[in-house]
Amino acid sequence: MTALELLSQYKGPTLLLALLGLFVLERTFPATALRGGLERIGRNLGLAGLNALLSLFIVVPMTMYLSELAPQWRSANMSWMFLDLLILDCWIYWWHRVNHVLPFLWRFHEVHHLDETLDATSALRFHFGEVLLSSIVRVVFIIALNVPLATVIVFETLVALAALFHHSNIKLPARAEALISKVIVTPSIHWVHHHAIRQDTDSNYSTVLSIWDRIFGSVSQTERNAEMKIGVEGRPEKSFLDLLFSPFK
Repeated sequence: MTALELLSQYKGPTLLLALLGLFVLERTFPATALRGGLERIGRNLGLAGLNALLSLFIVVPMTMYLSELAPQWRSANMSWMFLDLLILDCWIYWWHRVNHVLPFLWRFHEVHHLDETLDATSALRFHFGEVLLSSIVRVVFIIALNVPLATVIVFETLVALAALFHHSNIKLPARAEALISKVIVTPSIHWVHHHAIRQDTDSNYSTVLSIWDRIFGSVSQTERNAEMKIGVEGRPEKSFLDLLFSPFK
């Protein structure tokens, strides 16, 4: 079994175990009271299910096919992998930021932000249009840099694990989280990004490493608190069908 096949085989189970583990932990040690109940979780998992099908039948085949057609101008090795992961994390920072700046992209990304409370399932809540647009842009970026597919899978796994963690409602020891947040994005950082005040929504864009917001000057000065209102300023949550069609209205 090749490294690529091994990574592909274990990516799904790893993410599923992380989701289930965080889902239990955040209900055992919650940082804030969760709202919305099963209806909200159903909306989030419904969107996640659509994106899983999109990934299986379009995104993954497209990425693999186009990557194989790209000219191989450098070899794959561990030193390149670490650099590639760093570059890809910086790229996703800027892609995330652009989604908040351009109105067309925000129409899709807003679906993620309309969630009025956060837990691990929020990390899976994205409009299929955003997933497709992101995949197309990412493929162009990957081909231009000649990033190996194995590195792409490692990066996607790290991004998904990071998103599950920093959207989660786990109550972490304050000192430990303050220390960890110097390196990676934690709930205390990302929950501010979901604050229903647009100034905070347009900040804290980092996904894996927290350094990018400090480097590019997008750190919010707001501190997370238990009473912080989550969502989009002036916009209520929508039903599942409304979430699907809202970007096109």
